[in-house]
Amino acid sequence: MKYGTFSYLPEMTPQQLRRQIDYIVARGWTAAIEHADPAQATHTYWQMWKLPLFGEKSVERILAEAEACRRAHPAHQVRLIGYDSLRQTQGAALVVFHA
Repeated sequence: MKYGTFSYLPEMTPQQLRRQIDYIVARGWTAAIEHADPAQATHTYWQMWKLPLFGEKSVERILAEAEACRRAHPAHQVRLIGYDSLRQTQGAALVVFHA
């Protein structure tokens, strides 16, 4: 099952994932973690993991939240969203952990 642009590429290494998170942080976007059962992952709305990480600039903290979501929901897909507050839209969205 494909979930967007990055899903057509080989799976990201941990270093590549950190660079994607750094890209989100460098643009001042708000990171958010979402999760969904694989059977529901093609739907528009996923369940949000906690609140968005408003103002968070630590790549490690954002990655730790994504990993905490994966531990809490091991059978779910976990994705990272970067919300662009200026354009009022998602600037980035990628699945970071597969079920």
